Amino acid sequence: MISAGQRRYVLFLLFMVSVFNYIDRTILSILQVPIKADLGLSDSQLGALTGLSFALFYSTLSLPIARLADRWTRKYLIAGSLAIWSGMTSLTGLATSFTSLLFYRVGVAAGEAGSIPATHSMIADLYPASARATALSVWGLSLPVGMMFGFSIAGALADAVGWRMAFAVVGVAGLVLVPILTFTMREPKRGQFDLAPATALPAPSAREALSRLWGLKTYRYLVVAGAFHAFAWYSVNSWSAPFYVRVHEMSLAQTSLYLALVNGFGSAAGMYLGGRLSDHFGKNDPRARARVVAIALFVMVPFALCQYFVASAEVSMALGAVSQTLMLVYYGPIIAIAHMLVPANMRAFTSAVLMLVLNLFGLGLGPFVTGLLSDTLVAHMGMAEHSLRYAISFSVLFSLMGGWMFWRASNSLPHEMLHKSEKSSPEPVVPAGLREVREARVG
Repeated sequence: MISAGQRRYVLFLLFMVSVFNYIDRTILSILQVPIKADLGLSDSQLGALTGLSFALFYSTLSLPIARLADRWTRKYLIAGSLAIWSGMTSLTGLATSFTSLLFYRVGVAAGEAGSIPATHSMIADLYPASARATALSVWGLSLPVGMMFGFSIAGALADAVGWRMAFAVVGVAGLVLVPILTFTMREPKRGQFDLAPATALPAPSAREALSRLWGLKTYRYLVVAGAFHAFAWYSVNSWSAPFYVRVHEMSLAQTSLYLALVNGFGSAAGMYLGGRLSDHFGKNDPRARARVVAIALFVMVPFALCQYFVASAEVSMALGAVSQTLMLVYYGPIIAIAHMLVPANMRAFTSAVLMLVLNLFGLGLGPFVTGLLSDTLVAHMGMAEHSLRYAISFSVLFSLMGGWMFWRASNSLPHEMLHKSEKSSPEPVVPAGLREVREARVG
């Protein structure tokens, strides 16, 4: 059994790995402006680079690597993944065209594919189910922290040494963490908080695992909910920097500072509160774990829409801080709920399937469709700033469908939890066969 101090150290190292994950993703978004000017790219090409091309390789490769994570030592997979994506990030500054830039981003995606499913699986073995959403949310703070550093560092480095050297500096910094992770992190025992130890059971085949996941109504709703909301979130995250530069004529340095603060503090607050509230209210009623997210998304959409249509840059940024906070409430709960439905020997695979859909539909299509819609509207409206405003707002509406799906997932969750240690619902859940026997006796 890992001690409390070792548990915190492992969580910290996983947090740092994920910080570099999101730094490496974010810097391309903030450096779109100088890259577009240098390489002569269109909005559609930028959308493909920041979303579609990355998501295709990241999502599809994560499935076979997750299968390996359910069988092999996870810390070595994570360390190897970090080495690959950091190396490819450092080489991105050598790009001279859309094709070469695409090649390096695909390399980054291939490396990052092995990290998150294995990390989810390790955290599930570090903390019991009653505290897992909070632990995942604490680890998930790496997303806003990574984005905050990504936006601020990218802007500063671009002004100081150019966008090409910015990629090299960030990539080399990630490589420094590889030996620390490899030699100092301890692997937790798989399934140590479950009723039945996972080490005694072989991981199911991919076909068996997919069949089991498909049979879970809660999981199906979670996947759809996450996909719709991810479409909105990745679109907003990818296109906010060009929006403020074009529409409100802010400098790249001002924009990067604002996005760093909003994504750093606002997203962190939303992510942490999402996990805490989900665990708190879920103790009395498991349905609250998903309903916390649904309510947050319903409240978020009006703030996000107003953000892109108000005339004042200051008011727009204030509204953006609120919407960005609420957008990240979903992060910890969606993973924790998914892991409540399956045994420990298929949790990495469960996360990988979830991430596959979220990334293909959200990361892959969100920024790309938004950029494509912006290019299309330019021909009809004649002004690029208005086209981008409408394109982003269209993407935000997808979160409404996401909120509805989270609410529907909450209704079936009490009946499909693998270990019903919490209160299942206001009324006890009785198996169908036992219910028929009781009814016959009463009759």
